[in-house]
Amino acid sequence: MDAPASPETPRGTPAADPRLLRIWLMGWCKARGAPLPTAAYGGWHVAVGLPEQKARLVFASASTGLSEASEAIREPHIFLKACATAEKMARCLAPGWEMRPPGYLMEQPVLGSTWAEGVSLRQEEPGLLKAEIVRDGALAACGTVVLVDGFAIFDRIQTDEAHRRQGLGRRIMTHLGAAAHAAGARHGLLVATAEGRALYEAIGWRLHSPYSTAVRPSKA
Repeated sequence: MDAPASPETPRGTPAADPRLLRIWLMGWCKARGAPLPTAAYGGWHVAVGLPEQKARLVFASASTGLSEASEAIREPHIFLKACATAEKMARCLAPGWEMRPPGYLMEQPVLGSTWAEGVSLRQEEPGLLKAEIVRDGALAACGTVVLVDGFAIFDRIQTDEAHRRQGLGRRIMTHLGAAAHAAGARHGLLVATAEGRALYEAIGWRLHSPYSTAVRPSKA
């Protein structure tokens, strides 16, 4: 599968490909056990169902639909997410929304086929694989990959604090990438934190677009 090119705005700021964003979101929903996304306000709505996050609406850009959703939604613990810089997203929002730390939608056009040593892999359900590294009987690192339409969506790549800076996150990613490649995926997607972005770029991932978040806080 050829890797789709990242579209860009006239100013050169990366903008999300709506198809890739929807594929990533479908994988995220499967990894988290959430209902599949439905169309809303020109983006996608997910009923997350957690006390601290009742639902999220996800947009491929800082759009008119994003502005309309921010005006219409008054309930707390609803998250708006958009593939835009925090500054651009904030300009679209009605009063009462709070920005959260930035994220980054990232892609890996060609997944590797080399397996990592010392990593266990299990299939939790069709199209959902989990990798783990155990040290001294305790979970040291783990991660999940979900297969959607030939894409591999990576989620919850975590390393225990006591085992950080030992390359375990890289090994988890390598092993999951090989498993996804063996299953037919050739293109990876994930959303990273600022800290995670540096790790992923070091192993060949590239930025597709910024991914910003705003939330209605709890009522006083």
